[in-house]
Amino acid sequence: MEKITDKIAALPKDANFFSLEFFPPKTSMGSSNLQARLDRMARGLRPLFVTVTWGAGGSTASKSLELAEICQRQLGLTTCLHLTCTNMNRSLVDDALSEAKALGIRNILALRGDPPRSEEYRDEETPEDDASNVEFTWAIDLVRYIRKEHGDYFCLGVAAYPEGHADQSVPEHQDPEHDLPYLVEKTEAGADFIMTQLFYDVDAYKKFESRLRNHPSGVFDKIPIIPGLMPVQSYQILKRTTKLSHAKLPPDIEERLGTVRGDDEAVKRVGVDIVSEIVEDIKGNEAPGPRGFHFYTLNLEKAVAFVLERCQLIPPSTPGINGHAGIAIEDFDSLRVSDGVNGTDGANSQPRKSRRRESSVNSDPHNRVVVDRASNAGSASYEAPAGEAGIPKDKINTRANTLAISEGEGSLGREATWDDYPNGRWGDARSPAYGEIDGYGVSLHVSISQAIKLWGHPTSISDISEIFSRHISGEISAIPWSEEGLNEETNTIQRELLKLNKRGWWTVASQPAVNGIRSNNQTFGWGPKNGFVFQKAFVELFLPTSDWTKLQTKLSKLEDVSYYAGNVAGEFNSSDSESVNAVTWGTFPGKEIITPTIIESVSFRAWLEEAFGIWSEWQRVYAPRSRTAKLLKEVRDGYWLVNVIHHAYVDQMALWDLLLEP
Repeated sequence: MEKITDKIAALPKDANFFSLEFFPPKTSMGSSNLQARLDRMARGLRPLFVTVTWGAGGSTASKSLELAEICQRQLGLTTCLHLTCTNMNRSLVDDALSEAKALGIRNILALRGDPPRSEEYRDEETPEDDASNVEFTWAIDLVRYIRKEHGDYFCLGVAAYPEGHADQSVPEHQDPEHDLPYLVEKTEAGADFIMTQLFYDVDAYKKFESRLRNHPSGVFDKIPIIPGLMPVQSYQILKRTTKLSHAKLPPDIEERLGTVRGDDEAVKRVGVDIVSEIVEDIKGNEAPGPRGFHFYTLNLEKAVAFVLERCQLIPPSTPGINGHAGIAIEDFDSLRVSDGVNGTDGANSQPRKSRRRESSVNSDPHNRVVVDRASNAGSASYEAPAGEAGIPKDKINTRANTLAISEGEGSLGREATWDDYPNGRWGDARSPAYGEIDGYGVSLHVSISQAIKLWGHPTSISDISEIFSRHISGEISAIPWSEEGLNEETNTIQRELLKLNKRGWWTVASQPAVNGIRSNNQTFGWGPKNGFVFQKAFVELFLPTSDWTKLQTKLSKLEDVSYYAGNVAGEFNSSDSESVNAVTWGTFPGKEIITPTIIESVSFRAWLEEAFGIWSEWQRVYAPRSRTAKLLKEVRDGYWLVNVIHHAYVDQMALWDLLLEP
């Protein structure tokens, strides 16, 4: 039940520390696998604290509290719960704080959430006075409320934006100077520490921190300011997250990553270099106390483990051993350090075990020869008495081994980091990283004014068809289900997608068939170099109930097609609900087959609820009784979401000919 600020204060003034962020997985399998990952990272990395995200409008409230309980009680990690305060019933705020107290959580990151939209979000049965927006408009309101209701029980953190907060209704105000008065107010209202938005422009961060430390108010003189960093998981994720957060990519970083963008492993390696350089640069900046770093993990472990080890941020088991901020444990006999002559300790004349295992060494114990009695030869570490035959010489769960596993070494490491090629909601539903990369919940990712500018005021089915078609043709940059334009790969099936959308079958996801194209191909390539990639064509679309009834009859007669379909009422159809369809896979030298894109009933149904939730979010952009709001509600209630996969990947047109035939 420790406060973050107490733990920081207990560190030496010149110490470094780090924290990790996690979000609640979308599936039960993802949650189970995250527990194993958290346990491994807790033992191998030893963060000072962890944070757990909270979905927009309290959409992940129960899952966030469940994950926080696992971190705090089961794993013994000092846990900080994110808490937003807008667009939900106020009782959720009170319940979350009460539950946090009951769980022993004493740290809250107080956030606003999406801009308040009271009329759109208030349920008819909820009294107006119970809506959170009556009392909460900004994060400062939440800080004041917690201090009023709970005194100093909670250690409160607030967010800061080194490059300015991108309030999308007034993007011209993305300027740290514009935000500064509000940050002063939040801090004076009772904030105990500041955590920043992710960034890659280290000069912008250092300038921002200096501006705070030298502010005439003096409120930032001693307060911990923790920079937020996101390890690079893939080029696509990097581009998406920087776009959503409005974080700038300096030209030199963009160039370094751009040159290897076709090789996912190389992107990760360069990404580790970049984030490590940022950490080391900030380390050199004078601070009034211990220097911390917060890592947005995306529920993945490999990249962050490499950064932490390289930057020597992992704390020792026993502080001060050998003056090294690494892992102070004993490990494999084969790794020696010498304090004496000829590799001995002098007087003892016995080789010493290494105090720390470097991650470059394989995590598997070496084989040993079974002997009747131990010898005094230099090969003694490779011998085992008969009674120990088959028993590893060293414990598998030492901290060094745990770190190596997190970094993907050996068979255990490969098993632990099997989802190292995250693919959002198209990844494996068993992965803790499955789903939206931010774990933020259902959201349009644009402001009301931007939504109206993009999509206008549709009042007919043909108006909605036109919006989807304009997105396919590149005339508008986003639709509610995709905040980005089409990629180069999808452009190869643009004509077919336009035909479907003009028919009134609105496509939200798709991919063409690919049969053994080089992994460095500019349009279809991914993964390590010298490999070959394959894809089955699929499309996901909304269509009217009557059209789905006819299409299902046709699809059910075909053996080389799989489908999943559902509606907002909870009805679900599938060609085979137990099937798992790898629709993207790659073969690479020296590696097992990698399957980053999988479609199955578990993942589809997890997405189904969110997909129809986005219709509700879009509806809330407009006045409740407007023609547009009524139309969007009718569509949500009367349409199905359908995913169709064609397994004949050697025939590029098989899926499209099937769907477009009269």
